[in-house]
Amino acid sequence: MLDPREWSIVKLEPGPPILTVVIDTEAEFNWSGPFARDLTAIANVRRLEPMQRLFDGYGVRPAYMVDYAVSSQPDGYAPLRDILADARCEIGVHLQPWETPPFEEPLDEINSYLGNLPVRLQREKLVRLTGTVEQAFGIRPVLYKAGRYGVGPATASLLEELDYRIDLSVLPGTDLRHRHGPDFSRCPNRPYWFGPPSRRLLEIPMTVGLAGLLAPIGHELHPFVMSSGLQRLRLPGALARLGLLERITLTPEGITFEEQQRLTENLLRQGHRSFTLSYHSPSLMPGNTPYVRDENDLALFIGRLEAYLQYFFGKLGGVSRTPSELRSLALACARKNEEASVELRRYSCRSMNLR
Repeated sequence: MLDPREWSIVKLEPGPPILTVVIDTEAEFNWSGPFARDLTAIANVRRLEPMQRLFDGYGVRPAYMVDYAVSSQPDGYAPLRDILADARCEIGVHLQPWETPPFEEPLDEINSYLGNLPVRLQREKLVRLTGTVEQAFGIRPVLYKAGRYGVGPATASLLEELDYRIDLSVLPGTDLRHRHGPDFSRCPNRPYWFGPPSRRLLEIPMTVGLAGLLAPIGHELHPFVMSSGLQRLRLPGALARLGLLERITLTPEGITFEEQQRLTENLLRQGHRSFTLSYHSPSLMPGNTPYVRDENDLALFIGRLEAYLQYFFGKLGGVSRTPSELRSLALACARKNEEASVELRRYSCRSMNLR
């Protein structure tokens, strides 16, 4: 999925912008602390239903990507099972290796990325989590998202082997190698097929992009701006404040509504139609993530989320699609293009025979 030679950018029919909502539904843990296997509290799941009602009002069916802690404890999966039974969401898997058995690897940053583990162990963890989700929800999951975006060379083959259809792990334009993670710097920020054509594996990346006056040359300029020396000089912040260049992720976590709006409108001008809004479920409980430290932060978080939904479905006239629905649209468009190509070849052959 990281090899450009195996990509095929999805072509969608013209239409209104599409929003897909992806929620990393996971245990509460200390983001700044060491990795631990016993941090499996899931009290934040109780706060999903009120947010779900907000999504219901806009016709949004989120994709809840559940980790092992959520899918293995009744307090985690029961509320989501009710939402799923009402066809108000989709369920996928979110594999965080430090809390997904079997436990064979040492706990450290390198092994916090699943793609760094031996392929045998990667498979065993994915099989275990897949089975746990299947038992909890009564469905065979087809959506996958790696914890910490930790994909690796074996990810595509493992997803194909276990009948997954969609990956949501890619963080475009980001190189995590300095933290022992994958390099997404060349990955596009719009959906694409990856692997051999027979696989039909769809990547729906996070929506990340550049805005500002220098955005047209931003992909060449941004790696230079983000060098450690210029970061120490706070150049990225200065460029953002001047409206010259800023990198924005489509999320209410630490990103203002105005920033999300700028990103969206810049990508629309570039011809984007598909957008992915994402966040972590522990952000719904103050104190769990850096983005929501208290009740005031939570109110701002919810306000940013609702403002964006109003903007996207109101001003932009957007529509909501789940990951599976987006894949169906992409497949239909691909079939239509293939049929048109076949018909064009037939026409060309007939024209040659007439001569």
